[in-house]
Amino acid sequence: MPFEKKKPTEKFGLQIPFAEPYWYQGYHSPNFHDGHRAFRKKVREFVEKELIPYRDEWIKTGYPTSLHEKIYQAGISGIIYPAEYGGTPLPDFDAFYEIILVDEVARVGGGVLGQLGINSMALPPIIQFGNDYLKKLVLRDVITGKKSCCLAISEPYAGSDVANLQTTAKREGDYYIVNGQKKWITGGMMGDFFTTAVRTGAEGMSGLSILLIERNMPGVNIRKMETQFDNSHSTTFIVFEDVKVPVKNLIGEEGMGFMYIVRNFNHERLVIAAGTCREARTCYSEAFKYAMTRKTFGKPLINHQIIRYKLAEMARQIEALYDSVERTAYQYQCGVPDQHMGPQCALLKVNASKTFEYCAREASQIFGGSSIVKEGKGKVVERLYRNVRAAAIPGGSEEILLDFTIRQA
Repeated sequence: MPFEKKKPTEKFGLQIPFAEPYWYQGYHSPNFHDGHRAFRKKVREFVEKELIPYRDEWIKTGYPTSLHEKIYQAGISGIIYPAEYGGTPLPDFDAFYEIILVDEVARVGGGVLGQLGINSMALPPIIQFGNDYLKKLVLRDVITGKKSCCLAISEPYAGSDVANLQTTAKREGDYYIVNGQKKWITGGMMGDFFTTAVRTGAEGMSGLSILLIERNMPGVNIRKMETQFDNSHSTTFIVFEDVKVPVKNLIGEEGMGFMYIVRNFNHERLVIAAGTCREARTCYSEAFKYAMTRKTFGKPLINHQIIRYKLAEMARQIEALYDSVERTAYQYQCGVPDQHMGPQCALLKVNASKTFEYCAREASQIFGGSSIVKEGKGKVVERLYRNVRAAAIPGGSEEILLDFTIRQA
C-alpha cells in the first residue's frame, strides 16, 4: 500500500533541533491539527508579551492575581472547563489543547501563573461530585479568574501516605468542626477556597472525606513557607482551629474522599509531567545556545565531542518523555476511565522528574561557573536546577510512584 505524502507542516518557535516539540519543527503528528496550531500561537503571544518580560520582578514580589482574569479574557485558561460553569471550550476541544496550554506557560518558570495548574487540580472533585450549592459558590468565579481554589491534602506527617491523614472533621449538627494542619499547599496565599481532605471516620482510607473550606472562615490560618526554588506563586502551611464548616460543603459522599483523591491524582500527574518536560527542554535549549557561542581551548564548546554527547542524551530523554506525555493524553482523549490510568500517570511523572534532573545537571555542567550564580547567561539554568525537587516530590515522590505502579500491575 503506497504511503500518502503530506506537505511539510508549519514551523513555529525556536528551530534549534529538539528545542521545541517535534510538531513545532516541521514534523507530522496524528494528534495536532490547525486548531491546535492556532491556539499554540495565541498562548505563546500572551506568554511573550504579558509574562516573560516581568518574570524576574514577580519572582521577588509575587505575580499579580489580575493575570488570572486577563488570561481568561484572552480565551486561553477557560478552554479546559465546561461552558456551563464559565468555561470557554473550543468546538474541537480535546486533551491536546491542555497539553499545549501547560507546555507553553511552563516556558515562563518561577511559578508565574502557577495557580492555573492548581485550579485544574482542585476543581475536578467539585465539578464531578459537588452539589449544586458548591458548584455555584466556586466554579464560575474560579474559572473566570476572579477567585482561586487550592488543593489541601498533604500534612506534616502524611504526604504520599494519604490514607493516614490526621486532620479531623467532627460532625456537630449542621457543621463539621475541623482541626489539623496542612503543609506544602501550593497557592495558599491567594486561595479563596480549599478542596480539603479530612478524616470524618475511623482510621484508614475509608474514614476520609473532602470538604470545601473557605479562606474567610474563622479559625483558618495561612502562612507562606520559603522554598528551595524561586516562587512567584506560594507554598503554604495551613492550620485549622475549630473551623465550622457547613455540612453542605461536603464534596460528594462522606467516606469516599480517598477514592476521589487518588482518582484526581492521575490528571494532576499528567499536568506536572507536561510542564516538567518543557522545563527539561528549556535546560537543553539554553545549554545548546551557550555551547554554540562559548569558546574553550580555541574552539566553540559544541565542537567538543563530550558536549555533543551531553546534548544528544538530553534530547533523547526529552523526546521520549514528550512522546509519553502525548500517549497518555491520547488515552484520556479516547475515554479510558481515569481509575485505569494510575500506573500510566505514575510512570509518566517519574520519567518527567528524572529527565528534568538529568537535563538540569548536564546543562549546569555545560554552563560551568555561569550556572551557579543568579545572573548572566546561566541564570535560567541555575533557577531551573533549584526547581528539580519540586518536580520530583509533589504529586507523589518517585519512590512511592514506582512502588505504586508495580502494586497495581
